[in-house]
Amino acid sequence: MILGASSFAGNFSEIASELQSVELYMPKLGVYENSILQQDILESILDELSTLDLQTSLHAPYFADVPTYPKDVVVDTADMGEREFRLIRESIELASKLGSRAIVLHPGRFNHDYEACFNRMVANLKVLADYAGDCGVMLGLENKEGTSTGNMCCNAEELVKAVTAVNSDNLGATFDIGHANLTCGGDRAKLHEFAKKLAPYVIHVHVHDNGGFWTNDYDGDEHLAPGSGIIDYSALKELKGYRGIYNMEVFSIEDVRSGKETIKKALGIV
Repeated sequence: MILGASSFAGNFSEIASELQSVELYMPKLGVYENSILQQDILESILDELSTLDLQTSLHAPYFADVPTYPKDVVVDTADMGEREFRLIRESIELASKLGSRAIVLHPGRFNHDYEACFNRMVANLKVLADYAGDCGVMLGLENKEGTSTGNMCCNAEELVKAVTAVNSDNLGATFDIGHANLTCGGDRAKLHEFAKKLAPYVIHVHVHDNGGFWTNDYDGDEHLAPGSGIIDYSALKELKGYRGIYNMEVFSIEDVRSGKETIKKALGIV
């Protein structure tokens, strides 16, 4: 089992002291200015990373309409132009350079014409998957939380439909158990079924906790330390044969320390 944490959980040295992997969260690494990748800042970060024994994954830019998300790197995979394709290609190229195990992509948003939005997303993902194939990396399309209106691919069936429609060896699924818990309304049996349906397509995993219902704070997507909410992490056992990264999307190294013990216990690892 490979345990990791997102780069916003702490500095690289702290993460390396606790875990085997770090997920480079591209929107908030501070490497973009007015949508332009600042190579000097990126190289400084990579120099630091090269001194540590850490595997990597990447989280590509995505759509978010919140004050804390930088507007110059917003990407809706159902509505992409030249700028958006460039932003995702840059994540793919960096992942190839680092030998990263996965690149996380968010599904697109939909409006009154769901089918048209879904089809545009699939067409865009096909282009990105082809480029990922050229670069020798894997993309993982993430399930989003059903408590937020406008998200596509909230349930397992819809995410599987998108992945199979793209039909690429370089696109699988990122199983986000926190998002799935919200979509399932905190129901343990439904969460297990969600994981079981998605399992054959999973190439990456996100782990965090919540209360299982909508709140005013990020639609309930609280990203608490595993064990701080209601999630039944034994649902991870439904991912039969999975050997990739379990990446904790939490906000402090303290959450990392407590969360990793919760995950190990759930998976029966001492």
